[in-house]
Amino acid sequence: MGTIPWIIASEIYPVDVKGAAGTMCNLVSSISSWLVACSFSFLLQWSSTGTFLMFATVIGLGFVFIAKLVPETKGKSLEEIQSLFTDPHEDSTIF
Repeated sequence: MGTIPWIIASEIYPVDVKGAAGTMCNLVSSISSWLVACSFSFLLQWSSTGTFLMFATVIGLGFVFIAKLVPETKGKSLEEIQSLFTDPHEDSTIF
């Protein structure tokens, strides 16, 4: 899950905000990674099965989010990708 925000940010944002969006993605990813690293040992002491199920649930929800809400951008121009997010009448094929 770590690189997905960077990939999405590099494809959906226009050039004039791509730097700021990449910075925000990096910041959120770093903070999230730090939270996971700090909480993992405490969660593992609490319950190894519970820790596994908690992380598996988060990954599962992330997969569902990506599969349902992130449009396919392969072979599309930047303008076509931007229209997927701005034009509500555009047919957006998701996976």
